[in-house]
Amino acid sequence: MRELWGALVILTVCPLLGALPLISWITYALKKRRLAQIGTRNVSVSAAFYHGGRLAGLLAVLSEALKGIAAVYIARAFFPEGSFWELLSLIALVLGRYFMGRGAGTTNVVWGIITHDPLVAVFVMLLAMISFTLLQSRNLVKYGVLFVFPIFIVLLHAEDFPKIITAVALAGLLWWIYQRIPDDLDLSSQELDSQSQPIFEYLRGSNTILTLDDELDQAQVGQKAATLSQIKRWGYQVPKGWVLVPGNDPERLLQFLQPSELSPLVVRSSAIGEDSEQASAAGQYVTVLNVTNYQQLQQAITEVRESYNNPSAVQYRRDRGLPDTAMSVLIQQQIQSAYSGVAFSRDPITQQGDAVIIEALPGSPTQVVSGKVTPEQYRAFVVESDNLSSVKLEGTGRVPQALIKQVAYLARRLEKRYLGVPQDIEWSYDGQTLWLLQARPITTLLPIWTRKIAAEVIPGAVHPLTWSINRPLTCGVWGDIFTLVLGDRATGLDFAQTATLHYSRAYFNASLLGDIFLRMGLPPESLEFLTRGAKISQPPLQSTLKNLPGLLKLLKQELNLEKDFKKDYQNVFIPGLSQLANASLEEQGIEELLAGIDINLELIRQATYYSILAPLSAAIRQGIFRVKDEQIDNSVTPEVAALRSLRTLAVDAKEVLPECEPEQVFDKLAQTPEGEKIVYEFNELLEDYGYLSDVGTNIAVPTWKEDPQPIKQLFVQLIQLSEPEKAELEARKAIPPKRKRGTVQRRVDIKGRVTEVYSRLLAELRWRFVALEKILVKSGLLREVDDIFFLQLDEVRRLVADADNQLQANLTQLIKFRRSQFHQDSLIEQVPFVVYGNIPPHPAEAAEVYSDQILQGIPASHGQAEGRIKVVRNLQNLPYIDKDTILVVPYTDSGWAPLLVRAGGLIAEAGGRLSHGAIVAREYGIPAVMDVKGATWILQDGQRVRIDGSRGIVELSNDLRPE
Repeated sequence: MRELWGALVILTVCPLLGALPLISWITYALKKRRLAQIGTRNVSVSAAFYHGGRLAGLLAVLSEALKGIAAVYIARAFFPEGSFWELLSLIALVLGRYFMGRGAGTTNVVWGIITHDPLVAVFVMLLAMISFTLLQSRNLVKYGVLFVFPIFIVLLHAEDFPKIITAVALAGLLWWIYQRIPDDLDLSSQELDSQSQPIFEYLRGSNTILTLDDELDQAQVGQKAATLSQIKRWGYQVPKGWVLVPGNDPERLLQFLQPSELSPLVVRSSAIGEDSEQASAAGQYVTVLNVTNYQQLQQAITEVRESYNNPSAVQYRRDRGLPDTAMSVLIQQQIQSAYSGVAFSRDPITQQGDAVIIEALPGSPTQVVSGKVTPEQYRAFVVESDNLSSVKLEGTGRVPQALIKQVAYLARRLEKRYLGVPQDIEWSYDGQTLWLLQARPITTLLPIWTRKIAAEVIPGAVHPLTWSINRPLTCGVWGDIFTLVLGDRATGLDFAQTATLHYSRAYFNASLLGDIFLRMGLPPESLEFLTRGAKISQPPLQSTLKNLPGLLKLLKQELNLEKDFKKDYQNVFIPGLSQLANASLEEQGIEELLAGIDINLELIRQATYYSILAPLSAAIRQGIFRVKDEQIDNSVTPEVAALRSLRTLAVDAKEVLPECEPEQVFDKLAQTPEGEKIVYEFNELLEDYGYLSDVGTNIAVPTWKEDPQPIKQLFVQLIQLSEPEKAELEARKAIPPKRKRGTVQRRVDIKGRVTEVYSRLLAELRWRFVALEKILVKSGLLREVDDIFFLQLDEVRRLVADADNQLQANLTQLIKFRRSQFHQDSLIEQVPFVVYGNIPPHPAEAAEVYSDQILQGIPASHGQAEGRIKVVRNLQNLPYIDKDTILVVPYTDSGWAPLLVRAGGLIAEAGGRLSHGAIVAREYGIPAVMDVKGATWILQDGQRVRIDGSRGIVELSNDLRPE
């Protein structure tokens, strides 16, 4: 029994001991530096010396030595001294150190072995010192020690077979870990912060060559090189590559590389900011192919570096708001391509997630992205279920279908690797291997917006006034919560972008929330867990410990939620609601109404905190204590309480009401004393719950008090229920649901009270805007009922403060436009659950064409534009171009970018939707149609056309002649 307990203690305590981030705590306490976020991100002794200094390093050695010694003594507490259990305790310690503590555990093992068997330790260290003196190779000695350690165990303990097996396992484990984590002493693989950079440059000098096998930092080598190094380390086929960082002398690398006709090189850009989630910079910088000798390599490096300052590249960075930084150069082995192309893991036009879009041709990939040739088009529908995948392919051509399917799998796997962010990949096939040449986010499909949660919190179409009030409050409270947990790690997060409207519906920013949850050490699906109780993977212990101070602060707020709300309920919300409810709105003027609105908004701001935290608290507690929904009593929630009261009243009315038509119910009830009592109770219920509406979070929707017809119709429908349904209602009335009084139920009750306060405040706010609108309509500043709800809050204030004729005219046109847009959006029955990017495609059926003269091409950048044709066949003598210009070109590449930013639309004779020109057009938000045969000859300057980039259509009519 003692041995069993010992085994359990070793297998549980030792991993936790290994995971304890003492080194991290020591370094942060002394230098305020977080090892998990700088350098190699290893939490190790050498990292502590490097980033924390001598004192931090010495304390780190001491802490890790004590861990190794402690693990051995834990084993000795249950087993004889010197047994194999001591080595097993070190294995458990190292596992915890690696998987939860981000370190190899070398110091733990060294001191553990010294404690376990001093004789073996002495022999191994002597051999290591002699070997290093002779061989001068740290890596050879490091791995050699792992090889000889079990040999010494065999020599000194040949009779102890379990110890020999355990020693081999310990050495093998360390060998395996060394292959998987960066070496802290290899400065070429460090991801350095600004404080470490000078010493890094000094130590590195010109002797270290960075390769794609290293763990590279995008801030140093650019996103392209860093991404390829990451993908290569994941195990994908990426050609060998070397990186010249800005300012590096290429001389040593030039001597190291030996390009030839049989082994050509390609020299590519890897600019800081290129291929990022903010901008693709597709085709903006130079790529030099077929470099076959020393002189060509020198010239190619110079050309690539100089391309950073090309006018088109400079203009592109300015247009995208990118800083001017520096250019790294990526040199790779050139693949002799049999087939090549590009692929988007998601259709950039339709955004359909089941289709991978592939463009391919025999030969080099540059012809596909150049826009000068129209490639073969393929759509691959990837279906995955139960670990099985299948691909349905649309499109035929010279490229083998088996290869296209393989590319589709590759694109889909990379999208999953990058947490669902759509990927743009460039690939090449040499007849044997499918090579990955480039991968970057599809910038026009970012950020990713989701209706999850938003569909429940703010359902239906949302009016501009409602959104202008709701969005900053919601985003602000979420930002406060996340900042509380993240602390300094919240720097750079724009919480104002937490939510937006598409199709007049609310969407949450899944990209931002995913980034936040990753910084918190939580999986990206955590939002789903917090609100719906969905299962998520368990976060690593290290991330939990890292966020422990912030989580404790949030936990404190959660524990104090009931006390804080009751205090604010008595001292803030009840007095505030009483003040608002007792005011006679009909007698108030504009200034009084605006003052009341300001008071109301301040109360709503305070209530928003509870309206977010209370549901989260209830959901988390329900998930922790595994309380089923049917065990929860939601009767405190006003909507539930009102419906239950209405059902009870309907049962009573059924008993006294004679048979009659639905529209006669209230008249018939009023004819008897019992019926009069029911009508009186109904009116009382309407008075009590008159602040509710069909959509409680949208102040543009009339409340029950203003429009009681829907609740009257519901009451009549409940009266007319069939007998079985009536019996069910009576059963509910006779046997009330069992209340589960406890920690979960108390939170649900608080949630209900919060909902009541929030709903009352929103109703009072609506009534004030309605009263204000009546005054503005009467004075002529607004024209129609509900006009005020199509203005934003700041626009309402401007209209009241300075109502000059021009402002009034502008706002009148704005209201008209927003009404029309809102009406169109309201007709959309099913909006997309997920929207990619800030310009979503319209889900409604495309309108019929207005002309019988149509040119068909490839849809390349969605949107519609109408304007006058300007044919441009080259970049010499460029004409004047503005947003009324539809540019017609033979093809597009990066050189056309300065024209695209000024044009209203683009038509190209050649190219596909994945060409550089199409990508740039999407980034600028310009509708584009590619592969319109003969466009530069068919279309004439001054001719007015309409293009639809979503359908690939160019429309013109006989009466639209050139000027």
